[in-house]
Amino acid sequence: MINLYNTTIETLSLHKIGNKSRNENMVLSDEPYRLNDEILPLIKEFFFKPFRDKEENYFQFAHEVDLEYNDMFRWATDIFDNPEKAHAISRLITGHLFQQSNHPHIKNGEVYMVYLRNLSIDNNVVDGIGIFKSEIKSDFLEIDEHDNNLEMILKQGISLDKLDKGCIIFNYKKEEGYKILTIDSNRYDARYWLEHFLSVDAFQDENFMTKKYLKFCQDFAKEVVLPAEDKKEEVMFMNRAVNHFAKNDQFEESNFLNEVIDNPDLISEFKSYKVDKGEKYSIEDLTTFPISNTAVNDMRKAFKNVINLDTNIQIKMDFVNPESAEKFIEKGWDEEKQMYYYLVYFNKEIK
Repeated sequence: MINLYNTTIETLSLHKIGNKSRNENMVLSDEPYRLNDEILPLIKEFFFKPFRDKEENYFQFAHEVDLEYNDMFRWATDIFDNPEKAHAISRLITGHLFQQSNHPHIKNGEVYMVYLRNLSIDNNVVDGIGIFKSEIKSDFLEIDEHDNNLEMILKQGISLDKLDKGCIIFNYKKEEGYKILTIDSNRYDARYWLEHFLSVDAFQDENFMTKKYLKFCQDFAKEVVLPAEDKKEEVMFMNRAVNHFAKNDQFEESNFLNEVIDNPDLISEFKSYKVDKGEKYSIEDLTTFPISNTAVNDMRKAFKNVINLDTNIQIKMDFVNPESAEKFIEKGWDEEKQMYYYLVYFNKEIK
């Protein structure tokens, strides 16, 4: 979890880059930008708001040989070790971004790099580096008074309501490649920002592992449990899976299988499915890991515990205890109507 409430901007460097394939140039500022009290709160909100509203999926700098060969990792480390060099290194980072700006769809724009103090991540207070890019310009009217008349002048500028691209590099977990949050609102080239510029992989912490394993379970329920059983059993499997994660701090796959899957045939199906699909979810060798409560809550909110029937009726199951469905919902077949039915038991209707 992050908290940017007390975060301060130590320095701000402002540059501009064009599209290399269109022979547009770049402009590198000689000195850091001098922030004033009027602009500072606006620019902080501009930079930080997208990260407060975004789900926390972390990344880390990566390289197939060694982290030291990742330019962004080396520059970030140099800045953290020597914050006074932030502006000089911001020129190198902007030049690196310019070199990646050779796809015809990549837009020119302004590049901002800030050195940050007092970021809170996982209950640790650290420094950070923010790198942001604004691309889309908005039209606005400026009213000018001239000889007792008012004139409208159409101009273009940067809207502070939307940041196009950005990342925050936390001075935390350096050995793994630092923890990084990133956004990309204009994904015209998905590889441009994450892969070519930052060169990052997903940060494989407990949040990542919990989300990936639960997503794997969700797809197993949809692709294996549903065809073999029915929609009720698909929903019940995911209810049991999520509740198992919710009540444990540590995941153990053998305990999970014994508690969540009643049918022995489905246990073997689960293991086979993991052999076939595990690499896709980055869980092929994952059998034990610490559980992230945040990731479990996110999955609980995202998963739809609903049975949709072709008679325009929905049955929504919202059980903290998944065994409730076994007690209060029965499925059967009506010979006379030649239709399936659900029998639902209850004590009273809730207004």
